[in-house]
Amino acid sequence: MSLFKARDWWSTVLGEKEEFDQGCLCLADVDNSGNGHDKIIVGSFMGYLRIFSPHSVKAGGGPQAEDLLLEVHLRDPVLQVEVGKFVSGTEMLHLAVLHSRKLCVYSVSGTLGNVEHGNQYQIKLMYEHHLQRTACNMTYGPFGGVKGRDLICIQSLDGMLMVFEQESYAFGRFLPGFLLPGPLAYSPRTDSFITVSSCRQVESYKYQVLAFATDADKKQEMEQQKLGSGKRLVVDWTLNIGEQALDICIFPLNQSASSVFVLGERNFFCLKDNGQIRFMKKLGYNPSCFLPYCSVSEGTINTLIGNHNHMLHIYQDVTLKWATQLPHVPVAVRVGCFHDLKGVIVTLSDDGHLQCSYLGTDPSLFQAPKVESRELNYDELDVELKELQKIIKDVKLQGVWPLTEQEDDLKVSASVSSTLDSVSQATNVEPGADSVPSITVKITLQNRVVLQKVKLSIYVQPPLQLTCDQFTFDFTVPDMTSSVAFSVYLKRNYTPSELEGNAVVSYSRPTGIPRVVQCKFRLPLKLICLPGQPSKTASHKLTIDTNKSPVSLLGLFPDFANPSDDDQVNVMGFRLLGGARVTLLASRTSQRYRIQSEQFEDLWLITNELILRLQEHFEKQGTKDFSCSFSGCVPLQEYFELIDHHFELRINGKKLEELLSERAVQFRAIQRRLLTRFRDKTPAPLQHLDTLLDGTYKQVIALADAIEENQDRLLQSFSGLKSATHLLILLIRLWQRLSADQTAILEAAFLPLQEDTQELGWEETVDAAIAYLLKTCLSKSSKEQALNLSSQLNIPKDTSRLKKHITLLCDRLAKGGRLCVSTDAAAPQAMVVPGGCTPIPESDLEERSLDDSTELFTNHKHLMTEPPMPEVSARQGVLE
Repeated sequence: MSLFKARDWWSTVLGEKEEFDQGCLCLADVDNSGNGHDKIIVGSFMGYLRIFSPHSVKAGGGPQAEDLLLEVHLRDPVLQVEVGKFVSGTEMLHLAVLHSRKLCVYSVSGTLGNVEHGNQYQIKLMYEHHLQRTACNMTYGPFGGVKGRDLICIQSLDGMLMVFEQESYAFGRFLPGFLLPGPLAYSPRTDSFITVSSCRQVESYKYQVLAFATDADKKQEMEQQKLGSGKRLVVDWTLNIGEQALDICIFPLNQSASSVFVLGERNFFCLKDNGQIRFMKKLGYNPSCFLPYCSVSEGTINTLIGNHNHMLHIYQDVTLKWATQLPHVPVAVRVGCFHDLKGVIVTLSDDGHLQCSYLGTDPSLFQAPKVESRELNYDELDVELKELQKIIKDVKLQGVWPLTEQEDDLKVSASVSSTLDSVSQATNVEPGADSVPSITVKITLQNRVVLQKVKLSIYVQPPLQLTCDQFTFDFTVPDMTSSVAFSVYLKRNYTPSELEGNAVVSYSRPTGIPRVVQCKFRLPLKLICLPGQPSKTASHKLTIDTNKSPVSLLGLFPDFANPSDDDQVNVMGFRLLGGARVTLLASRTSQRYRIQSEQFEDLWLITNELILRLQEHFEKQGTKDFSCSFSGCVPLQEYFELIDHHFELRINGKKLEELLSERAVQFRAIQRRLLTRFRDKTPAPLQHLDTLLDGTYKQVIALADAIEENQDRLLQSFSGLKSATHLLILLIRLWQRLSADQTAILEAAFLPLQEDTQELGWEETVDAAIAYLLKTCLSKSSKEQALNLSSQLNIPKDTSRLKKHITLLCDRLAKGGRLCVSTDAAAPQAMVVPGGCTPIPESDLEERSLDDSTELFTNHKHLMTEPPMPEVSARQGVLE
């Protein structure tokens, strides 16, 4: 038994091959029994009128014959049935039946029976109106505020509203701009009729305006109805909903307010009396019918919405509270009370399935019997355990568990072309002095088993761009090989933080287990760099020490060699496509290399490329003990300047967004003021609102452009910050000779994000990661470990805390601290270092004075005054 299926309380099928619509169902005490039990009135397009009084159906049984109180064939199709006070001189309920050319009002009465068949019911025609126009639908209510009786309004197919004061015809009015009829409802509180026109807008017409209006297109008919001169029919209010409406319901919230509910083709609207939207709900399905009803929570309304997926959804305002499955598609839904059972949901389908149901489950009276205790047979349990282990082993051999690398279902390999493309594939690049080259990368996939919908995604660091980054494959037979090729180029005029790309392949094994395979590839330096002239002066310099004799730079960088400078084997210049220049110098005697540039972040790619090529060079020679080191001062001051610049752009972007939000609110407020002035029937001066609107619009556009420009600068700053971070990690690794695992921990702490956003930025993420390292593996006492880290990351007020944490991290590493993430990391490390480390106070990490620690690292002047390398020279006076 499903919890989300409607429980069938009573159901039946009406006739054979009959058709029904939303107006064919009504629930009321139509026979005026006074016991509070509703009767179900159903009319069909075949002309049949049926009245039911359902009773609970026993298990295995069907509806009883006495449930059908009355069945009458009226010959004309029944468009709609309603129950109200339609007969003058009495407040008894009567039944109104709308046909295409006739309106009939009946009284329903019952006679007590003396035999087993029960009571007898009959209907009596009280009066009828023959219509001059074909009817579409009707509504009723106390029009004009009358007491103790209901009037009827019928909408014709050609847009005429015909009002009947019970036995007499009152008047008829044509709706302006009418094309097709829509749903019609009456609001007693505002005494107005509400419909949805073919212009897809909700329209409200006051009853008094309808009563005194003159229809200009049908003056002869107005004269026939003996109506004198009147006013033009004017709509009270309109609201454009942008779609056709299926139904309209008016629901009173209290004595002073009511709500207008409109069911559209894709949305559900709740409007106030004046046409303002109270709320709306976008529906993810095609609705078929709906019904608002009372909610147990004050100030909210429950709504039943049926759809064409055989589902009935229950909403409390816009919140979905329940969903239940029906055996048919409902075209009409009502809620009634039958034999002291309140809240029964009555649904009717277009082919005559009538069902009374309720939500939830039937209570189960089953109680599990007590289990007799018995002694365990350990021999049998051992045998069962061995059988289960054998089954698990067999399943593992069949390939349900993830395979090892040697048994991968898919192998991925990448190859980068050794030469640049003869014709560059770069498109939509920023204009610059240099032509932007491109290079081709080829990805090859080889499958072992049949795989379908294999997706390949390529990622490179911005501003590098791919000609295509998504591919899809289908391997219909085993051992297939597929290859794709794409080009990579530099789209923007700044340098990427890495030249490494990543190819990720996602697929599902035949057993349904998802798998991911990655393959990395490295792009050549010449893609973003050109040979350049060495520079004599530079603001930023780094020196890398090695344990081997210096190598000729022409041999290390043959692709950047300049034939005219064959004698300058120890000096080489690079010019990045973004415009920066980097100079590389090799000492002839001291086994040292110097990299210098005007921008600190531009040193990273050349330094990293130098170390990689040196390692490759000595590996080819069979040297295994080659190593690099860094003995200078860690350039924290330059790194902090980049952090401050990036953080300043983030703060500036946040301020611009707040200012844009304020201007947008101001813009909408001015629009509302202007709209009120334009809708006013008596024109009033604009009081320079149009000028204010134009100025606010220009400010909104200017702020949007400023945000976009700041975002571009932020992306460029973040790329430079990542380059500087890579360089800092490299220098710390060479300085402290960190292992690969320790370097990975450092990279995870300093480079946690691929993208930088206002919600989660680089500064707060890195600060939290470094604080965790300082309180775990780099802690000096148990008091530090007891400090709680904040679980919520917010943008900081400034970068002072982050800079102090980074300085303290370097201080701890310099004094013997080691990085690890094992379970032993929480234990304080016993490091015997002269001077030791001052414990972090319990209040906060940043309260610790770092004056002594900062002297260990560089500032800008310290880098500039680095002692020169011996015997480094260049001819023509370039370098001394």
